[in-house]
Amino acid sequence: MKKKVALVLSGGGARGIAHIGVIQALERQGFEITSIAGTSMGSLVGGVYALGKMGDYADWMKTLDKRKVFQLVDFTLSMHGVVKGDKVLNKMKEFIPDMNIEDLDIAYSATAFDLSTNKEVVFTSGSVYEAIRASISIPTVFTPVYKDNSVLVDGGVVNNIPLNNVKRLPNNEDLLIAVDVNADMPVPPGFLALKENNEEEQKRESIYQKRIKEFRERLPKLSLPTNTKGNNRLNYFELINRTIGAMINQNSYHVMQSYPPDLLINVSHVACGTFDFFKAEEMIEMGRFAAQQQLEKL
Repeated sequence: MKKKVALVLSGGGARGIAHIGVIQALERQGFEITSIAGTSMGSLVGGVYALGKMGDYADWMKTLDKRKVFQLVDFTLSMHGVVKGDKVLNKMKEFIPDMNIEDLDIAYSATAFDLSTNKEVVFTSGSVYEAIRASISIPTVFTPVYKDNSVLVDGGVVNNIPLNNVKRLPNNEDLLIAVDVNADMPVPPGFLALKENNEEEQKRESIYQKRIKEFRERLPKLSLPTNTKGNNRLNYFELINRTIGAMINQNSYHVMQSYPPDLLINVSHVACGTFDFFKAEEMIEMGRFAAQQQLEKL
């Protein structure tokens, strides 16, 4: 019999593409994923897997270069975010039809956060795509989802590794496996050759990243004074993003203390940038490598 797995996938922007490689490694080793829970990019990859379209999604991601990624970014001048986030999901619907969560073959949940009530929201019914859209609403980047009286943003604000939201088999007769794509660790030596050096990275900076910077420059900025060591000033968005990142890491630590997984698969937080979706093939391989390394320990 196949060993059954309850899988939990973290948020992390483009690093979350590594979840695809993790799932591929699990299946190749004969594991059966019976339930899946995700936050942000983890909710997207998990939702696509639950819809039975992981192969199609992975193939499509591998075709994305910088130009195509830029075309999928629907910029807005809203003060609530610089990207709507609807264009890419509408593109996905062309080859991955939507379903209600309760009609999926495996248990699935997506985690978001309601700013109006300061409470976590766990989607276990309704449209898969609506759940994903709410869960990926990274503050200051993607515009929030306004539904009824709720203001929904990225679930990573409170629960980036939603171990408490995944459905378990009776008596926990499954392996609880979590994937953290924000791990405080270096890129594995085997992948260092794939990383571009700093000079090349600057020359090849993606167009959409530049556009995001342009939009941010049009909005009000705050700066912190330099300290005695002369460190660079932090603008408003850098301050917000670093603060959110630190908060997410602390929340993730506490969640894992309360709900320790049987297996934790880590992917380095420096593996790629948050918006480097054109590095799909590299990130899928990194996820597969990280999973295989941990599975050998079982």
